[in-house]
Amino acid sequence: MKILVINGPNINMLGIREPDIYGKETYAELIDKIKKEADNISVSVSFFQSNHEGEIVDEIQKAYGVFDGIIINPAAYTHTSIAIADAIKAVGIKTVEVHISDPDTREEFRKISYVRPVCAATVKGKGFAGYIEALRILAEK
Repeated sequence: MKILVINGPNINMLGIREPDIYGKETYAELIDKIKKEADNISVSVSFFQSNHEGEIVDEIQKAYGVFDGIIINPAAYTHTSIAIADAIKAVGIKTVEVHISDPDTREEFRKISYVRPVCAATVKGKGFAGYIEALRILAEK
């Protein structure tokens, strides 16, 4: 099984950006944790991070016929991007939405997710462990 992990804006700033919300671990540490779990469950993972909506859409489209699952943390685009939701819907690849914090307990605008309705599952508020849970969800399907 091949899984693509896509991260949106500012995820590459983990450890620096609002550590009281997102923790002190870095993006490199997140990737290492995902790789270790992927090895444990015999899943192949690839990673993509961008601050640009169109690049994320392009990457989702390129995943068609290549990947069996997508883990996506669209970050701020969760609340604004119909284009990302449409791309997920178009490719038909099982996708799990992940958020390090729980957006439903934060500002009102963060409670809207355009991505959630087109995903097989959402994991939120579990820190980096949410990515591991998402990996397991996709590996079980």
